[in-house]
Amino acid sequence: MTTQRTSGRAKRTAAAAAVVAALLTTAACGGGDDGGSKNGAAGFDAANNKVAQASEAKKGGTLRFGSVQDADSWDTTRGYYGFMWNFSRYYSRQLVTNKTEAGAAGAEITPDLATAAAKVTDDGKTYTYTLRDGVTWEDGKPITSKDVKYGIERVWAQDVLSGGPTYLKEVLDPKGEYKGPYKDKAKDHLGLKSIDTPDDKTIVFHLPQANSDFEEMLALTSGSPVRQDKDTKSKYGLHPFSSGPYKFASYSPGKDLKLVRNANWKASSDPVRKAYPDAITIKFFSNANDLDQRLINGDLDIDLAQTGMSPQGRTVALKQHKGNLDNPVSGYVRYAVFPQSVKPFDNEHCRKAVIYGADHVSLQTARGGPVAGGDIGTNMLPPSVPGAEGQKYDPYGIAGANKSGNVTKAKEELKACGKPNGFSTTIAVRNNKPVEVATAQSLQASLKKIGVSVQIDQYDGAQTPGIIGSPSNVKKKNYGIIIMGWGPDFPSVQGYGLPLWNSKYILESGNNNYALIKDKKIDGLFTDYVKTLDDSGKTKIATEINHKVMEGAYYLPFTFEKFLNWRSDRVANIYTSNGYSGMYDFVNLGLKSSK
Repeated sequence: MTTQRTSGRAKRTAAAAAVVAALLTTAACGGGDDGGSKNGAAGFDAANNKVAQASEAKKGGTLRFGSVQDADSWDTTRGYYGFMWNFSRYYSRQLVTNKTEAGAAGAEITPDLATAAAKVTDDGKTYTYTLRDGVTWEDGKPITSKDVKYGIERVWAQDVLSGGPTYLKEVLDPKGEYKGPYKDKAKDHLGLKSIDTPDDKTIVFHLPQANSDFEEMLALTSGSPVRQDKDTKSKYGLHPFSSGPYKFASYSPGKDLKLVRNANWKASSDPVRKAYPDAITIKFFSNANDLDQRLINGDLDIDLAQTGMSPQGRTVALKQHKGNLDNPVSGYVRYAVFPQSVKPFDNEHCRKAVIYGADHVSLQTARGGPVAGGDIGTNMLPPSVPGAEGQKYDPYGIAGANKSGNVTKAKEELKACGKPNGFSTTIAVRNNKPVEVATAQSLQASLKKIGVSVQIDQYDGAQTPGIIGSPSNVKKKNYGIIIMGWGPDFPSVQGYGLPLWNSKYILESGNNNYALIKDKKIDGLFTDYVKTLDDSGKTKIATEINHKVMEGAYYLPFTFEKFLNWRSDRVANIYTSNGYSGMYDFVNLGLKSSK
């Protein structure tokens, strides 16, 4: 994992974290009816894992997004925020993409620029695609296989285009031999040997080693084509050249963005996109309360970031406009992790003592309660990832018998680890995440009951990679407990757990394997996973990896995170998708009226 991917992943994680209240009152949760019959809204949770008002979508009109933050970049190579990946499908296409279906089906892959899924040969190491007829750029010129290759090659230009996911670079060139298109000495700047383009309609990928999630990686926005004569390098994010149904009309960073129809896009060439609106706009705000008020007033349709409403907006919406809200599982797990380099957490019984000693209901409440915080987390695999078992897999009784803590079992574990009278440690928590501070305080209070004395160190959240991402600093600061969260880059155990649990991903800086897991069995299971081509086999291995992680007691999961997201009365054909971690799938949103 490169430094760029680590920092980009951290940015995406930060983008997806909502600033929620430490406590969500019962009154705020309970108010309001479904609202559907009164104000034209579809009803509470009407678009959660199902399609709401599909038949009411009309061609025309302007779809209006709002956000408290701009994208990290609108360049398809550099973007890493989840909402950017979702929104970029308006102006970029890939060989394959996520299905435009609700819930779990949205995490499946479907052909986009390609006529069909890959023809896979050579024991999973060769992938061959044929491009569709009629696929064009915004100026009407055909999109070619060389455009796709060049767009992917840009991932190698990390000195100029840092920040985005680098999976394709790691899988296609694990030794780092290619230097990127800007340093490519080939006349056509298409010198990457692992991709062949025998003609303008055919592209062939040659993987040095098989990886069963390769199509998932190609479906990321970093797999988008880029035309060489339109590549403005570091400035490309200001005006990407469109391969999709919409193109950039205007963009003022941090202020607003407007897309309009791409007249040269052909519906007959695109089985994925319906392109209902005539225009799509984003208005950026500096204050979350202002954004929420504009949503409630009907001035905007959708929150671009999809990280849940602010506490103030959430309270009003639940009481007065509940029918405009959906409460999806976000795809993120929020948790505490125990670095094994910090004593006594090198002993699994001391780790288990903390798991049993924690009051899991209190932790859930601190994160916002069942509605705004999520269901109590019982293991480390998000519900959106194949192989996940949700609360059915609860090896420590976190959501069951021990949900309020089990002092007796905790003290048994303390005795087993040689600390019968408890011990002292430090919780590391980001100072810009009030909900994490509240979580740390909850954990501090419950651990006091079992004799574990905890102090809380709030560090600069903007410096995460160099503080908790530095194992030497973690040990120096005695950070025995780190509070964090993680969501999948793509819905598989590799797209979620590889940087967390595989020993190869322990880094001196920018580390995400905070527990410093060095388990040959887990490493071996990941090796088996990438070689396994059938879905049932992959799912079985993913479940086994999760079990091994939980058996090691490296983590205390808090919640399978949930958000409260707003949709306006105007929006039709709206649904949440596991392909985008519980966000609404933006690409086929429509409006009830063209006005």
